[in-house]
Amino acid sequence: MKFNFFTATLLTVAFTFIFIGCQDSSSEESTAADQESETMTHSEMAAVDTTGAAVWAHIQEAEYRTSWTSWPGKGSLYTGQQPHGALLTTYLNDIAAEALASKAGEMPEGAIIIKENYMPDENLAAVTVMYKVKDYNPTEGDWFYSKHMPDGSLAMMNDMSLEGRVAGCVGCHKAQTANDFIFTGSLSE
Repeated sequence: MKFNFFTATLLTVAFTFIFIGCQDSSSEESTAADQESETMTHSEMAAVDTTGAAVWAHIQEAEYRTSWTSWPGKGSLYTGQQPHGALLTTYLNDIAAEALASKAGEMPEGAIIIKENYMPDENLAAVTVMYKVKDYNPTEGDWFYSKHMPDGSLAMMNDMSLEGRVAGCVGCHKAQTANDFIFTGSLSE
């Protein structure tokens, strides 16, 4: 009986050390992963798939309305024009806000600009997004475009969802090639 008790005690102690060792190891791995995520660049943190659904999920998760910067000097519900709407509110993620503030001349990879499009009665009609993705569409500034309905679904035109290299967006924004395809304000001095 003593042998079995001694063996059981020895096994219990051994398993305890193994269990504690595994906890310490996973804690070290967790700390390393935390440090790695802290050293990620803005571009890596902002990386979003180039689909309208992924972009919508990203901006909702980021809570853009409360955590992103409004375009300086524009405020909310400023006067807009077609195709965006009578009233607009424009938001910038940190990457875009930093580029605009420094007058960088163009937006870097990972920049996201959101334009909320409102009707004259101040009802939200749509949310349009420009997302800068390296090598996505070099001849058109590498911009990914998407237009969402207020519920997040993609707007449609001629049975095509408005996401990606949207011809209407690309064609219109081409007029602002010298300003990185952006109408809202100047990106340089």
